[in-house]
Amino acid sequence: MINRILRFSLIFVLLILLQVLVFDNIRFGGYINPYIYVMFILLLPVEIPSWLLLLISFGTGAVMDIFCGSPGMHTSATVLAGFVRPYALRIISPRDGYEPGADPSMLIYGLRWFLIYTSFIILIHHTALFYLEVFRFADFFRTLLRVFMSSAFSITFIILLEYIRKGK
Repeated sequence: MINRILRFSLIFVLLILLQVLVFDNIRFGGYINPYIYVMFILLLPVEIPSWLLLLISFGTGAVMDIFCGSPGMHTSATVLAGFVRPYALRIISPRDGYEPGADPSMLIYGLRWFLIYTSFIILIHHTALFYLEVFRFADFFRTLLRVFMSSAFSITFIILLEYIRKGK
């Protein structure tokens, strides 16, 4: 149990540092802003209680809001991602269900499963984040393009980080 807490704490710190020091400085024409810190919510164990998942999501988003100086946008989007995560896991569950004690990873459930899971959560997170940031419908299609472009880059980086993390 202590090993899992330490491992997830290390993952949290590394993802936040990567986001703040590297990925927050990536901006291509105002349309691509990858947010890989959401990977922390994706990697939490399947059997985590919903209340704890929401608290961790809130904390993760709040830390990002502190670093970015944003007024709760990351917190809102990350809590929404944490809220829909159990439903996403239920919808895309393997035929035999999830293995007890297993973390949702590409190594255990395969690339296709992980790509669907990641895409669903990232699209929800980015949609909430970017529309909260703009907070008007005048730029609806521009923001939608930004959601899709940033989601594509975020998903790509998360898949690459998952390959690195699992040493495959």
